[in-house]
Amino acid sequence: MTAVPGPPGLHRALKDDLTFPLAWGTSPHRDVGQWRRAARAVVERHLIVPEQDAVPYAPEFTPGPEADGYRRELVTLSLTRHTRVRGALLTPHGTGPFPAVLLLHDHGSRFDIGKEKCVRPWYDDARLASAGEWAGRYYGGRFTGDELARRGHVVLCADGLGWGERGPLAYEQQQALASDLYHLGSSLAGLHAREDQRAAAFLAGLDRVDARRIAAVGFSMGGYRAWQAAALSDHVAAAACVCWMTGLKEMMVPGNNTLRGQSAFHMLHPGLARHLDIPDVAGIAAPKPMLFLHGGRDLLFPADGVRVAYDRLRAVWRACGAGERLRLETWPEHGHVFDAGMQDEVYAWLASVL
Repeated sequence: MTAVPGPPGLHRALKDDLTFPLAWGTSPHRDVGQWRRAARAVVERHLIVPEQDAVPYAPEFTPGPEADGYRRELVTLSLTRHTRVRGALLTPHGTGPFPAVLLLHDHGSRFDIGKEKCVRPWYDDARLASAGEWAGRYYGGRFTGDELARRGHVVLCADGLGWGERGPLAYEQQQALASDLYHLGSSLAGLHAREDQRAAAFLAGLDRVDARRIAAVGFSMGGYRAWQAAALSDHVAAAACVCWMTGLKEMMVPGNNTLRGQSAFHMLHPGLARHLDIPDVAGIAAPKPMLFLHGGRDLLFPADGVRVAYDRLRAVWRACGAGERLRLETWPEHGHVFDAGMQDEVYAWLASVL
């Protein structure tokens, strides 16, 4: 079991200090629109990484083999001034513009594959075996990107820093990478957030995409990135978030994976907790349609943390007069997975909201 680090009592004292003064219902802002704008501005400052709107994408497209019902491409583009990234881009056959999905891969402490966790890699036989094993373990044997494209969505899925062609990291290198970026005035989690914002804007600018119908979808760390993208990007109209939502205090308990460091740095914005809890950040996305799925046996996210988060989310969507646009579900017999049944629910929900 991972113990709580630091002198006895310090951890509890620091948790007790957190009152989340900018949370909806606590904040001095009583108009929900004003609250959302103020909260988003605070989050943006804590990303540390500057906005990248003026950076040209300069995309390079590499066609791949046709698939059953959709075509495949690789696209290389500049997501920030310093990061050029390759992603898998899938487009349905037929006449667009189509709805689109920004598909965000998980963490899983598996770094040899990134986008390949979600899209079958037609371009790299060496990664195909790893990708197939991963899909079998967490995704019911499916590649979610290919499923979404077959169902009529343009899909973009790119490697996060450290994964696939931008890695692979070793598990113990994550903390050093985060430290290096902090020392250089940057942020690992902030970089992920900026890249996801930019990827959503790139999708919105494609002629084949209906810019009004873009959703973010992800499992595990990808779920975190999905609700974060919905909160911070005006190009994301909806989000489906699987197995990543909790209250911060309820997550920071003995035995939780967060206390190990390492993977936690991909989702850590220093100082933000002095203002907002985790579900408060997700609440900035209101009143967009949002779907959250939680596994009742998911040991990474204790049930009390999920309940706290769900209550906070409901309060924001209700304040917006949009309670019906928020779906919060717990699948009692599921662990930390995004299996075929959960996927089918996401696909049906996307069809209803896009």
